Amino acid sequence: MADTSVPAGLALDPEDPRPPSEQLRHRVQQGRTDGTLPPGTRLPPVRRLAEALGLAAGTVAKAYRELEAAGVIETRGRQGSFVRAADRTEDLAVQAARRYATEVAGLGLSAEHALELVTAQLHRPR
Repeated sequence: MADTSVPAGLALDPEDPRPPSEQLRHRVQQGRTDGTLPPGTRLPPVRRLAEALGLAAGTVAKAYRELEAAGVIETRGRQGSFVRAADRTEDLAVQAARRYATEVAGLGLSAEHALELVTAQLHRPR
């Protein structure tokens, strides 16, 4: 029996090579962008979503923490977690930062060195 408390679009794809927490983060971000998870949508509690998706609660909790850190959702204590309105500029900056982090990790640079490089570029005269 399907859990109707799970918003549409949060189902994971077993053929997707990404880890479940990354797939879940992507689904929530995509839902916010395409309108299937409009701002104010209450996300299911961690345990309920984990059970519905067949995941460990820690996997869903990790995705929620990362979404909150990225400003995609907000947690209001016992009221739950909600999709935040998108700030397009911030969203673009987060996407750019994610691409940069992936690229420098592939180059073998430390996080500290990567941050030094970004800081230097941000302070460079334009």
